[in-house]
Amino acid sequence: MKRILLICIAVMSMQMSFAQQESAFTSGEWFRFKMSYSNWLKAGNATLTVKDAKIDDKEVYHVVGKGWTTGMIKWFFKVKDKYESYFDKDSIIPYKFVRNIDEGGHTKDLEIDFDQVKHKAHVNNKKNKTKKVIDTKPNIQDMVSTFYYLRNNLDVSELKIGDEVKIDMFFDEENYGFKLKYLGEETIDTEFGSIESLKFRPYVMAGRVFKEEESLTLWVSKDKNKVPLRIKADLAVGSLRADLEAFKGLKHPFKIVVNN
Repeated sequence: MKRILLICIAVMSMQMSFAQQESAFTSGEWFRFKMSYSNWLKAGNATLTVKDAKIDDKEVYHVVGKGWTTGMIKWFFKVKDKYESYFDKDSIIPYKFVRNIDEGGHTKDLEIDFDQVKHKAHVNNKKNKTKKVIDTKPNIQDMVSTFYYLRNNLDVSELKIGDEVKIDMFFDEENYGFKLKYLGEETIDTEFGSIESLKFRPYVMAGRVFKEEESLTLWVSKDKNKVPLRIKADLAVGSLRADLEAFKGLKHPFKIVVNN
């Protein structure tokens, strides 16, 4: 489940032709997702919230992502995760990233400050009481800021079925390359009605959790908001699905298809 939450937050991570366009989001936006195991057992919830903040007198967006298990699942595997990203309002380049998690007793408490001029990540591992400085790629993104960067800058008109795109991210204490394939358009049924979407396949590492590297599928709304609607994963045992359950504070109208 923890890997699904991470991918839900960052799965729109792509590197290709970008075009500056009208902002897709603003302060006050909020999403809530429900997660289910094998399409019937409720597994948990996740939220994403956009706030205003300041870092070193710079106006930034502060995004908080939370995830937790519910129902029967939490009795044998309890998850309580919190991710935070502080990024520039114009360039959507991150200055700070926080990861505080408890996943079945496995805990991490990391605080990362990005020097986007010198291309360095200052990693403060509060749990282990260690500090490191690690080289990064120019304009490196974190797991949270990536999604918002793409929402504002990705030119979806350039996408063609089969395109594979990449982006450089920094996660925990290392640089991370993420690859995604565009699968086309699809109208899906949701809590809110039928919605036109863009469909993607993020590549993941096959093994203990995922059946194969193409185990994930993502649907994102085909509108100015680029809302993450659904993600489905085939696991080594069963499957996991996350669906948008509630939202508020969208900057643009949320387009719903009316079937006659």
